[in-house]
Amino acid sequence: MNDVLPSDAPQWLYLESVLRTLLNDYGYQHIRTPMLETTPLFVRSIGEVTDIVEKEMYTFTDSLNGESLTLRPEGTAGVLRAVVEHNLLYNATQRLWYTGPMFRHERPQKGRYRQFSQTGVEVLGFPGPDIDAEILLMTADLWQRLGIADYVELQINTLGNREERGAHRTALIAYLEQHAERLDEDGKRRLYTNPLRVLDTKNPDLQEICNAAPRLIDYLGAESRAHYQGWKAMLDAVGIRYTENPRLVRGLDYYNLSVFEWVTSELGAQGTVCAGGRYDGLVEDLGGKPTPGIGFGMGMERILLLLQEKGLIPATSGVDVYLVQQGEGASLYAMKLAKQLRAAGVSVMQHLGEGSFKSQMKKADGSGAAYAVIVGENEIANGTAIVKSLRSEAEQRTVAFAEVADAIAAFKA
Repeated sequence: MNDVLPSDAPQWLYLESVLRTLLNDYGYQHIRTPMLETTPLFVRSIGEVTDIVEKEMYTFTDSLNGESLTLRPEGTAGVLRAVVEHNLLYNATQRLWYTGPMFRHERPQKGRYRQFSQTGVEVLGFPGPDIDAEILLMTADLWQRLGIADYVELQINTLGNREERGAHRTALIAYLEQHAERLDEDGKRRLYTNPLRVLDTKNPDLQEICNAAPRLIDYLGAESRAHYQGWKAMLDAVGIRYTENPRLVRGLDYYNLSVFEWVTSELGAQGTVCAGGRYDGLVEDLGGKPTPGIGFGMGMERILLLLQEKGLIPATSGVDVYLVQQGEGASLYAMKLAKQLRAAGVSVMQHLGEGSFKSQMKKADGSGAAYAVIVGENEIANGTAIVKSLRSEAEQRTVAFAEVADAIAAFKA
């Protein structure tokens, strides 16, 4: 868990602004769901034998009614629950996006916290590989807008359908049983419950075993192969480079067909910044009608860390004007002037309380403001104000009260 202090907030606002603009450009609508959901929602959607459900969820019993509740560990389940509950798919497709805090009880590490911020999209009602390609086109567009396209790499895979995964699962278990004595504790635990996740191990001692394991792609039928080939053809057509990774399986049980991760080598071993895939059976599992779906989630802290590492966060400026005031009646005069300036679209920080002229000018400079507007007893008597640039050698000007905004505009010109 991590505080975002005022000194850090501008970089968050920058990233959030870029994301909002991007998602609007692609026609997505915003949705907000509760941070607390009933625990069975995540067990049904994520999978009972996944690491998230077994080890990482913050779950407690409601003392009022005995209901089991969980702080959301990811965003998809809650969004799809809302879609089904409010019948948002009635004669409609949906392109939705969300953002907010998620919670996982795992070991904190660089850029990963037990409370973390995630932004994601969920697209419902599109069965073909064209939407699979479009959301990767959108994420590639995001990396370009942020300036990090050269530091991320796309990995893709296909998980086929449930029947194909079932046939592969049988072959995979039989293969892994032959090497059971060499598996680590996680591998042994997953052998019969979630053998596909054994292939996702980061243990270097198991790489040889995993590399020689039966490949899911060899168990795909014609329809799944066509979807995968169509997806790749579209990515090739729009110039999105990718690496096929047959061991990319994702950590949630609801995925099928297309899965992907955007990874970086700039942040150490845990380099995933965005990941997702198809979940064509999930809406039905949650009580809705059979509906194809695809989505992704991206870790905001991870992206910000990459932006920081590469010096790609734009410098932030302060307000336009710091209002310096001296003498009797200056505070009220300055407040009226500040109101007038804000109405003209000029941002203003007014000095409040006591302070010498020198100390106020020091605060004006430290505020990041571009200009100081100074009012004292002489200015009050004459209905004027002094406008002084804090970031250039331009001479200060004394202007009429009603003309201060125009004077600032002239300074900018």
